[in-house]
Parts: sequence; C-alpha cells; structure tokens
Amino acid sequence: ALVQITPPNEAGYCSLGVAVDVGRQAMAQASLVVGEINPDIPVTLGDTFVPLSDFDFLVRSTEKPIYFCRWPVDDVFDRLAANVASIIEDGSCLAFSLGPLFEALSRHLVRKHNLGIHTPFFTDALMDLVNSGAVTNRYKEIFKGKCLTSYAFGTRELMTWLDRNPLVEFQGIDKVFAPAQIGQNPRFVALLPARKADLSGRIALHFGKGNVTAGPGDVMDLFRGAELSKGGVTIFGLPSRNLNREPNILISIEDFPNQFSIRETVDMVITEYGVASLSGRTVRERAQALIEIAHPDDRAMLVEQAKKEKILYQDQIFIQESAHLYPADINFQHTFKADVTVRFRAIKPSDEEEMRRLFYRFSDQSVYYRYFAPIKTMPHAKMQGYVNIDFGQVMSIVGLIGQAGQGNIIAEARFIRDKKSPHADVAFIVDEKYRGMGIATYLYKLLIRLAKDRGIRVLTADVLASNKGMMKVFEKGGGTVTAQLDHGVYHLTVPLGDRGEQ
Repeated sequence: ALVQITPPNEAGYCSLGVAVDVGRQAMAQASLVVGEINPDIPVTLGDTFVPLSDFDFLVRSTEKPIYFCRWPVDDVFDRLAANVASIIEDGSCLAFSLGPLFEALSRHLVRKHNLGIHTPFFTDALMDLVNSGAVTNRYKEIFKGKCLTSYAFGTRELMTWLDRNPLVEFQGIDKVFAPAQIGQNPRFVALLPARKADLSGRIALHFGKGNVTAGPGDVMDLFRGAELSKGGVTIFGLPSRNLNREPNILISIEDFPNQFSIRETVDMVITEYGVASLSGRTVRERAQALIEIAHPDDRAMLVEQAKKEKILYQDQIFIQESAHLYPADINFQHTFKADVTVRFRAIKPSDEEEMRRLFYRFSDQSVYYRYFAPIKTMPHAKMQGYVNIDFGQVMSIVGLIGQAGQGNIIAEARFIRDKKSPHADVAFIVDEKYRGMGIATYLYKLLIRLAKDRGIRVLTADVLASNKGMMKVFEKGGGTVTAQLDHGVYHLTVPLGDRGEQ
C-alpha cells in the first residue's frame, strides 16, 4: 500500500491528511506499506495519526497534491438546490456529496440554524457553510460539536483551511458509514445526486469525478442510518434533463449501470421543478409524483408510457398547458392557533389520494355545505378532474401539515374564472379538526391577492344560509361584501378594486 502522509511531528507521528477513508484499512491489510511524505498535505485531526514504525519504507514526494476546482453552478442546479433546501429544517444533520448540486446547496443553507455535518466527503462548499455560521453540530450525538468526515476533496484553499482545524473530525469509513452511528443523529438528511430515475423510484447513480464516488453499498448504509434517525429523510436530487437535453426521469432505467434499486427506502426525489414525495405511496402515486417534477416537455410522453405499462389509469387526465403554468412561486408557511404550522402551495395531480382522504374525513353536513348535495363517494374519475386543473382558468391552493416535502392536506381553496367577465367564483374546505384557527380566512386573503395579480376584479360565492362559519370568513376577509339571499343560499359578491390594493 502506498499512503500519502504528512512529515512526522516531534513524537514521530504522521497524519494521513485528507484521505482517512480507507488509509488505515489499506495499511492493515497490505504486506508492504510505503509512506509518501508530502509537506503540502494538511495535518488533519481525528483518527489520522500513525507512527513511523507502521511503515516499511518512507519516500519523499516531489509532487504537489492533486487539487480539484469547484464545480460551476448554472440556473438549473441553483433551482434544484433551492428545492432541496426548502425541506431541510433547522437542526438537521447533513451528509454532503460531490458535484454542482452541493456547490449550490450550501449557498441556500446559510440562513439555517444549528446544522450538523456527518458526511463521507468534505468539500469547499461545506467549508463555506461552516464559515457562514449555519453549522454548529450542537444537536449531533456522534462527535457533538464537530463535523465528521473521512475524505476531503477540493481546492488548495480547502486544504489550507483543514490544516489543524479542530472543527473537523476525520474518521475511517467504518465509522462514517456505520448506520447505527448515523442513526443516533436526529433529523439526519441523506442526500445524494442521481443520474437517472424511473417512475417506480429506482435510481441510477453517477460515477464520480476523479473516480471518487459513493457506490450502492455505501449509499445503502447512509440510507439505513437515515431510517434509524428520528426525523431522518432520504433524498436523491437530479436535474430534469441532462446536458444533451435528454430526460433524466424515464419510464424505466433497467439498462443503466450503478443502480440503487431498493426504492422503498427513498423518501423523496427532487428536481428543479419540485419535490416528489415517494414514502408510503403506491406505484401509481409514485409515478404521478415523479412525472410532476420531470421537465414540462417530457411529461406528456411519460403519462402515455405509464398508461401503456398500466402504471397509471387509462383515463388519466393530463393538461399539457398546466405543465408550464404551474405557479411554483406560491409557497407560503404560516403558524396558526395552537402552534399549528401549515404550508401552502398550488394543487398537483398527485394530490388526488390526499384530497380523497380529506373528503372522507368530512361529516355529512360539511360535505353538504361544500357541494350542496349529500355526496357519499368520491371516485377517481371525479377527483382527478378536481386536482388536474388548467391554471389559466383555475387557481387551487392546498394547505398541508407535517414534514416539509411530505405532509397531509387539511385545507383547499380555489377560484374559477368566469369566461365572460373578470369575475371568479371561490370555494373553501378545511378539515373539521383544524377549523376555528383562522386557516380559511388566511386562504381567502391569499386568494384575493392572487386574484388581483391575475386581473380578476370581482369574487363571487354561494354559501348556505346555515353555514355561519363560512359567512364569518368573508366578513373577516376585508373589503365590501354584498349578500343576496335566495332560497336559503347567500350569493356573495366581493369587488376587489385595482391591482395592488390591499
């Protein structure tokens, strides 16, 4: 084994520098161990020191260490990284990898708090994140207060920064990749870049730059650790298309090498178009979620292929125009009474099952208030028409509780444009368990703002006279409300005024 080491210190010990990952294992297994002394290698702290007596021969290096430039980041990877950052909570413990996704991600994490680092690879991007103050390692259980890693990869600046840096602990891969140790860290986020993904959730992995990468076995260890972690999550990130404009989300990746095929352990797949939550979903639901984050121009093809393979229903609706019109900028969060935090975004086709579950939680009275009829069932044919909307004519916002990127729908509000006038009809539903907290009022005010931005001048609604709660929502929402009672139903009219008025 040829191992690069630092010059020995006064006690006759050398540091293994930035490659502790397999250094010790190689030395233990080799019949001949040669130490290559390089004065430009940083002295790293942790399980990195070895005595000169462990080497059979010593040679002096005349070459500079190999450095690697930072990855350039384009707009696609920046948007992808922003989507990843949106589901990383304060206090999370992160495993970084290599590539432009992670180069961009560190920039989007600088406003987070008390992050921890337990990662096989340490890079310039992580150095920046530590220097930003977002990383404290306060809530880690393994090497609390320190970033744990086994290999550093990057520029000369990074190597200089790592030299005798007490914030970074280098350990062998037997500790860094140990699922039992990873799992002791709460909210562990196992994030890895992917080359391709298919509609069943299988992943094709990259081959790393300079032959540095995590193989399927290492990935499995990280994911097992995330499963053991309280609040842990497993994520693959990839752009929707590669540099040749070819789709990265396919009907099948059967012919691609380096596969991670244990799809049941993948919680999320993320592209620049959003987050696909896969955990606990059926094959059909997974396919629908992954189609939604594919490139808009690839979605129609994927829908047709999925129908042909009988993954999606044969009557599955797909509105091509909405693929480009989806309002990703509608992404809000608000904390209501009883410290209930709700996230709001535009509805998606993959919300079909969640919306059906919401419907079946309603009492008969709530169903009648919303639909003006005693509806008992909500079949696929009817619900898919409700969640597959033309955003040029309809705006629908859902409210979710639970972990970011996942969660359960507890509210929905929408307006539908009148085709002959600048009017729109509004409607709301809120889970009975969460009523009285102000959620409907918040949604109503949000719809007013969105309607104004889209040139709507008047909102209308039909409300049963006995539905006192919904009448209060309109009263609290602000503005002038005109009500006309006809056969037990109030017809409400709300002028919105000029755009920009609040």
